[in-house]
Amino acid sequence: MKIISIFAFVTIFVILCQSNASKANTIENALIKCLNNHEVPSSLIFEQGNSSFSMVLQAYIRNLRFNTSTTRKPLFIVTATHVSHIQASILCAKEYGIEMKVRSGGHDYEGLSYVSIVPFFVVDMFNLRSVDVDVGNETAWVEAGATLGEVYYEIGNKSKTLGFPAGVCPTVGAGGHFTGGGYGNMMRKYGLSSDNIIDAIIVDVNGRILDRNTMGEDLFWALRGGGGASFCVIVSYKIKLVHVPEKVTVFRVSRTLDQNLTDIVDQYQHVAPNLDHDAFIRLTLDVTNSTQTGLPTNRATFRCLFLGDTQTLLSLVSQNFPLLGLQKVDILEMSWLESILFYDDFAKGTPLETLLDRQVSSPHLKRKSDYLKDTIPKYGLEGLFKKMIDLQTPQLTFNPYGGRMAEIPANAAPFPHRAGNLFKLQYASNWNEEGRDKHYIKLTRELYNYMTPFVSKNPREAFLNYRDLDLGINHQGLNSYVEGQKYGIKYFKGNFDRLVKIKTMVDPHNFFRNEQSIPRLPIIRR
Repeated sequence: MKIISIFAFVTIFVILCQSNASKANTIENALIKCLNNHEVPSSLIFEQGNSSFSMVLQAYIRNLRFNTSTTRKPLFIVTATHVSHIQASILCAKEYGIEMKVRSGGHDYEGLSYVSIVPFFVVDMFNLRSVDVDVGNETAWVEAGATLGEVYYEIGNKSKTLGFPAGVCPTVGAGGHFTGGGYGNMMRKYGLSSDNIIDAIIVDVNGRILDRNTMGEDLFWALRGGGGASFCVIVSYKIKLVHVPEKVTVFRVSRTLDQNLTDIVDQYQHVAPNLDHDAFIRLTLDVTNSTQTGLPTNRATFRCLFLGDTQTLLSLVSQNFPLLGLQKVDILEMSWLESILFYDDFAKGTPLETLLDRQVSSPHLKRKSDYLKDTIPKYGLEGLFKKMIDLQTPQLTFNPYGGRMAEIPANAAPFPHRAGNLFKLQYASNWNEEGRDKHYIKLTRELYNYMTPFVSKNPREAFLNYRDLDLGINHQGLNSYVEGQKYGIKYFKGNFDRLVKIKTMVDPHNFFRNEQSIPRLPIIRR
């Protein structure tokens, strides 16, 4: 009797699985037919059975944690080449109740643009990547699928004295970067990328093509730091270019524990946020092997961009940061465009065309973020160095604030982390060992936990572009607003509720959603 019951259970389970698979196939086929009826060519739609599906999917996966055999794959990928393909995707997804993800080709630390816990498909924007620079008006239109390297290359090719404040890694995608805030080594002079966006073309939940004038100022406010994926599909941005000298000045120097490292880093903390606005000095702490003993030791690497000449920079650092021991031989002058490659650790003389390379080696990775409002005392630095020796893997990077970042009001855009912050911190672990994700994620969390006494509190602030699902996940159910608060307050502080109101207004049925999207206002049931 028991054997028959087990057999019956297995039979029912198989039938249910077959039924669900059949239903999924039926919906997928109906969706694709809907897209075809809206004039999306079949040649732009890659189903799982297509021989090119894996290549298209994996081309812009920048975190191998989300490229495993057990990772849920999209039903298909729409490689849009025209805004009408985005409109069709929205309308068809709404008709059949299937989740739609939008991927612009960037790093996406938690894979939210191409991974989901429910059936979904992806609209991939990599074909929409034009950069149209208007030197006379000092503006540019940038499509969401462009990389920062492509943006920089086009600007630098048109002008030697114009640039744009954005990230230091050329393969970051403009789409998510700009709308999540977007910071780089000119933020102390010009603010964030999002602070320099002056217009945008979007497709809203009803398939309408809107610009700043027709979308309204509330939605335009939300898109400049609040994450566009919660509200619409951003097709392109109009950005205000900024002035840079024909020659900028850079250096990259490292110091180790036996070179008075605690005092150097202590002085750096007091100096970096208060330097001239033209200077940005980033600090990265990691562990390396000592050249003297061969044993692990702490290392600090200082990378600087200065919008001025060598002598001025040398004088500035010598007077304000003498413990660094900077020498003239450490300093290089180059064009702003060349400095992008230098800052990303490419060798001097690397061809500028390297900025156009969209293919990069992708490790497994984990990132977390924090904000420092006070300097870490020396005992804390000493403990930090010991902790990093114990853990070995995570890096910790300090990005100095002050300057323009302290002048922009916290509610001018959704990005709230302005005055009162000395540094934004990034915890970073990369690895290439299969099956070791839990180990390295644990190490990253341990370093993050060590820093708890020294960083911002109530809330412990976080940076949206450094997506971190440790902060909370939204299951899009009845508790969506409460779940959204857990991470939303950390990312947006007092701007969170305004984002929720805008979300409720422009996307009342929560079509645009992901595991950390902005929730709607709670539904009051009578």
